[in-house]
Amino acid sequence: MKSKDRISYFYDGDVGSVYFGPNHPMKPHRLCMTHHLVLSYDLHKKMEIYRPHKAYPVELAQFHTADYVDFLHRITPDTQRLFSNELVKYNLGEDCPVFENLFEFCQIYAGGTIDAARRLNNQLCDIAINWAGGLHHAKKCEASGFCYINDLVLGILELLKHHARVLYIDIDVHHGDGVEEAFYFTDRVMTVSFHKFGDKFFPGTGDVKDSGEREGKFYAINVPLKDGIDDNSFTRLFKTIISKVVETYRPGVIVLQCGADSLAGDRLGCFNLSIDGHAECVKFVKKFNLPLLVTGGGGYTKENVARCWTVETGVLLDTELPNEIPDNDYIEYFGPEYSLKIPHGHIIDNANTKSYLSTIKVQVLENLRHIQHAPSVQMQEVPPDFYIPDFDEDEQNPDERVDQQTRDKQIQREDEYYEGDNDHDQNTEDV
Repeated sequence: MKSKDRISYFYDGDVGSVYFGPNHPMKPHRLCMTHHLVLSYDLHKKMEIYRPHKAYPVELAQFHTADYVDFLHRITPDTQRLFSNELVKYNLGEDCPVFENLFEFCQIYAGGTIDAARRLNNQLCDIAINWAGGLHHAKKCEASGFCYINDLVLGILELLKHHARVLYIDIDVHHGDGVEEAFYFTDRVMTVSFHKFGDKFFPGTGDVKDSGEREGKFYAINVPLKDGIDDNSFTRLFKTIISKVVETYRPGVIVLQCGADSLAGDRLGCFNLSIDGHAECVKFVKKFNLPLLVTGGGGYTKENVARCWTVETGVLLDTELPNEIPDNDYIEYFGPEYSLKIPHGHIIDNANTKSYLSTIKVQVLENLRHIQHAPSVQMQEVPPDFYIPDFDEDEQNPDERVDQQTRDKQIQREDEYYEGDNDHDQNTEDV
């Protein structure tokens, strides 16, 4: 029997301290809430915890264009008025605003996913978690849907150094368009996205008919869903399709994007998944016993995002968590029930008929039948990881190190917490 999974978990408190703006639905503060909930359940004692390196511009430019990376590096809220043409060119604005420490934010979340991939490549862990990652909409030379740097593409490129085939699975309510687009012409990566499609829902891509081109034909799988899908329908379809994908494609590693905006009650979502239903997908993927990189993604009802990713951390650790949330720095956000299970408010009617889901399933499985067997890849000599300078911790100011650790525990933005209905401050499209 396989010994217990070794799990690496990446977190930097600074990633949760940035602020997209008062009316923006993306609240990185949810990452602090998630981390402290993980700590309150003592899950950190069962994992190796790492602060990721801040990805270098040259690393980000392994996918993104150098001019786009350079612009993200240079632009600040104070100087953006001088660059109106570039803001349009790189799609920065209302959905993807320029805010304080934007580039550092990108460096941290991308660095976490790159580090996670490297630890998996070097067989230093079996599962790597970066809840700050999963920003799946960013394109090669532009921002999109709250995403600036596509950490998932960068992580997959890293995994491809050691693995002939990478499977990418996306359960965010929005289509994983940036990742699909990056690998649309190759059979080295199979992308599988389960998402809301139609009614001009962002980003508007991800039809079941879109299946890849050239060498990548049939290696992009889209499962377009309608409003209100529930646990039963979603998990049944997910298990059927993913089982067949793994059997047919035989990946060496899996990347799983766990966007939590597919949960019932999400500010921008329209599905009816419970946390248990969402986590069931994670549990199912884990059972394949393949190296696994897990990221976050969308999720705009902060307290439910924290609940979801904490439960899923528990799933990855084979640890069932008590429903009563232990005391932690953010306990007031989880009232009045203070429980892990989310109370069901208004249930959206399930527009996914059995007939519709059956049609989608048949089309997807038919596409998979075109893949006779896993593609054979002539693996070249593995390129080295990027040179990353060694820092001698003894030479760093110990007071600064202690201060950072302390700040990790204290980050909290009063201006991001609204009670009740006031949290729905703007309906913006997104992740």
